[in-house]
Amino acid sequence: MTTIPDFRKTVPQPLPPVQFNIPNFSRTTLDNGLKIVVIPDSRLPLVSYRLAFNWGDVNDPEGLNGISSAVAAMLNEGTFEYSSRQLADQIERLGASISVHASDDFTILSASSLSLYGSAILRLAAEMALRPTFPEEELDLYRRNTIEHLKFQRSQPGFLANEQAARLLFGGHPYSRVSPSADDIEKLTRDELQRIHSAAMIPNNATFVVVGDVDKEEIVREIDDLFSGWRPGEYIVPKFADFPERKERTLTVVDRPGSAQSNIVLANRAIDRKNPEYFPTIVMNQVLGAGASSRVFMNLREEKGYTYGAYTRLDTKRLGGDFEATAEVRTAVTGDSLKEFFYELERIRNEDVPGGELDDAKNFLTGVFPIRAETQEGLTNLIVNQLLFDLPNDYLQTYRKNINAITSDDVRRVAGLYVRPDEMAMVIVGDAKEIIPQAKQFAEVIEIFDTEGNSTVLPDHEAAAN
Repeated sequence: MTTIPDFRKTVPQPLPPVQFNIPNFSRTTLDNGLKIVVIPDSRLPLVSYRLAFNWGDVNDPEGLNGISSAVAAMLNEGTFEYSSRQLADQIERLGASISVHASDDFTILSASSLSLYGSAILRLAAEMALRPTFPEEELDLYRRNTIEHLKFQRSQPGFLANEQAARLLFGGHPYSRVSPSADDIEKLTRDELQRIHSAAMIPNNATFVVVGDVDKEEIVREIDDLFSGWRPGEYIVPKFADFPERKERTLTVVDRPGSAQSNIVLANRAIDRKNPEYFPTIVMNQVLGAGASSRVFMNLREEKGYTYGAYTRLDTKRLGGDFEATAEVRTAVTGDSLKEFFYELERIRNEDVPGGELDDAKNFLTGVFPIRAETQEGLTNLIVNQLLFDLPNDYLQTYRKNINAITSDDVRRVAGLYVRPDEMAMVIVGDAKEIIPQAKQFAEVIEIFDTEGNSTVLPDHEAAAN
């Protein structure tokens, strides 16, 4: 019989924390208002650029849903100097990458290359940002491709659930729109894209971030040469509708007759990204449902076998945010799954988290954080988020300290504030006549929609709800 060595009978001690150092930022503002932030990083002969605008889908004018994303997508489809094909050839020849993406709150042009070709890719980025032509034939292709993608989205239960959850949580605010409609895309015109480009992409509403193997003074001179002629404009801070108040739990079912599973989303509004409760809230979420060792995962998957995975998440945007618990479960256990979800949501609110469980959550968050900055692209993204959300100057340096300071009392307090089972929007995508009898005990207000987002009331569903 083999004797097991003593050292194999105990868990190894954790290694000491990896030192996490962020180079000092160099900040400059051009005469036209363009802010430049340079972070030298000579670990590799690479350079990453981000031209970030405080403008996103939330800023789409009324009647022009989807136009900010369309402008972003079309920036690499032709400029005064290059056609779409020529741009792609130039970027490929340099072994570089350039992309543009509009999120809810921001539009970001991202570029990266070997530092040897940094100047060349910077010129192409400037050409795309400042001199797009929005060719009609490329816009027509964008319309057709986007409409086909919208059709695909409507076949996905996760999209249908998020569409209804956003409507219920954010009401008349633009955050309630998770996607434009096909009619919205059909209405997009070249003239409107040019108008929005001129209004949104102005230097005094932008930040240029450079991370990589560069000389600070030289890169600022290059950016000045390329962008100093860019004229500033007037950025008007829009006024948005207030978020609706929720005072009760509701059930919204998106009917997919014959569906073998139910896609569950339980959601309530929570914090925006700058909220001072951010750190205790992400620790609370880590304990509750952010990973495969979290409470809801261990309960619904490992103990009950209802699903392949159950999770919670925080979506923290510039103007607001939400807390969600999600799972895809077998239709027959929809009601049982809801029961276990609400059990865990109440437990995190009403019981102190044991020290070992809390330490595991904090160790994960502090351990994974430096890994996100190991690559130049990862470091660049962290810095861009810090700047766009106007986080403290020492945010990255103090991240682990702030996580480690969280106590069990903090977790219970923020759970009481931002996990609110009694006013959650329950959204379930699946077979309504199978779901409603199981779920009706959890909410008095019940509504049914079809997969096109239209409210519907069917006789058999009414009977199931009674």
